Amino acid sequence: MDCDEMQERKETGKRGRKPGRKASTEKVDIRAKLERSRQSARECRARKKLRYQYLEELVADREKAVLALREELERYKKWGAELSEGNIPEGFHQLLEEAGVLKQEQVI
Repeated sequence: MDCDEMQERKETGKRGRKPGRKASTEKVDIRAKLERSRQSARECRARKKLRYQYLEELVADREKAVLALREELERYKKWGAELSEGNIPEGFHQLLEEAGVLKQEQVI
């Protein structure tokens, strides 16, 4: 740009909106846009809340499964220790029958 063009630009004024020149339709559009934005934010928060509830339930279910597996592991460790000592642990026969290792006795 040369100096003449810059001078013309300065004389015409600033770029952008002029203060106090908003049309009533612009105000309505802005209000509608703000309301859509608020509604979108409400929906986003609701989705986020549902997602967190789902994840919390999933974590709780997994924690229950982990506790059950730990209890089962402890029972098997105790049984292993008792078997090493030459004792047959309580409930061991039932486990073997369920696994099909021992045949259940038939009563005539």
